[in-house]
Amino acid sequence: METIRFDDLEKLRSKIGDQFGPWSKSIEVSQDRINQFADVTGDHQWIHIEVERAKRESPFGGPVAHGFLTLSLVPALTAFDDQAEWKVAGHRNVVNYGANKLRFVRPVPAGASVHARSRLIAVDSRPLGTQLTTEINVHVMGQEKPALIYEALMLYVK
Repeated sequence: METIRFDDLEKLRSKIGDQFGPWSKSIEVSQDRINQFADVTGDHQWIHIEVERAKRESPFGGPVAHGFLTLSLVPALTAFDDQAEWKVAGHRNVVNYGANKLRFVRPVPAGASVHARSRLIAVDSRPLGTQLTTEINVHVMGQEKPALIYEALMLYVK
């Protein structure tokens, strides 16, 4: 795996591209995980937690994960990607700086597994370090279209 210093803007910019990297490991989005997320957030909408009602009344044929639950799995899906071709090093810490884009494109059914892949789309110098903008797509395993599209801003601090 290639290591690139966070302040080597030229080398980092050489990694910007249209092609996504390899798939991450997969994570199951069980009904229990959905219920726990509902308890933590207070979002107990029936489409997520009432299994029988969701089977009867939901346009998705059963319960689905909260969009923000899917988003919250991104760190676990991308943090220790042993398939990555390169990594950023030499920084003090990394700060989640926000998002330019967030779309919940398709539902994640309870019991499905998801995986992610990403691509670097921008590198910018900031007073505190270097900001990387990465597009991350989370897919339900076996589905071509993403469930979630997230354009993440991460600040690698000096």
